[in-house]
Amino acid sequence: MTKPPIHAIVMATKHTTLSIPHVRINHQIRAKELRIIGPKGENLGVMSVSDALKVAQEATLDLIEISPNAVPAVAKIADYGKFQYDENKKQKHAKAHAKVVEVKSLQVKIGTGEHDLIMKAKKASEWLGEGHRIKLDLFLLGRTKFLDENFLRERMERLLKLITVDFRISDPAKKSPKGMSITIEKA
Repeated sequence: MTKPPIHAIVMATKHTTLSIPHVRINHQIRAKELRIIGPKGENLGVMSVSDALKVAQEATLDLIEISPNAVPAVAKIADYGKFQYDENKKQKHAKAHAKVVEVKSLQVKIGTGEHDLIMKAKKASEWLGEGHRIKLDLFLLGRTKFLDENFLRERMERLLKLITVDFRISDPAKKSPKGMSITIEKA
C-alpha cells in the first residue's frame, strides 16, 4: 500500500464543513403523513410517506424531511447532496455576517484624575460607536469599599457624563467584588 502525497493530506485536513442538524431522508422519515414540496418548489399536497417516496424515486431524487415538528411534517423532494451544499452555504453566510458584540471593560479608581477620565470616556465612546457593550468598574481598595454608596455612584456619574455617544444603562450600578460596576450599551 502506497502512502498519499503529503499535499493531499494537508488539503484533506484544511477542508472543513459546518455541521448541519441531522436531517431524516427517505426511509428514515417517521411521520405517517407529509406535506410535500416538489423539486421546483411547487406544493404537491399532503400524502403518505410511501406515496412521497414513490414520487421521489420517479424523479430520481431524495425525500428530505425539512420541518419534522410541523403538522403534518414538511418534506421536500430534492438531491440530498445539493441540499447539504446549500445548507452549508447558508450557515457560512450567516456566520460571516453575524455581529459579534464584545463586553469591553474600563476600570477607574476614586482618585482618578480628570484628564484620565476624559481619555477613558473617549475610549468608551469609540467602543460604543463600534457597537460593543462596556462594563465600567469603580475599583475600590481597602477602606474605600465601605464608603457611602451615593458617593460612589456620583463618582461613576463623573465618567458617564464625559461619554459623547448616546448610551443606555443595560445593567445598573451595583456592588461587585472589585468595588462597583455598571454596564452600558449604545442606545
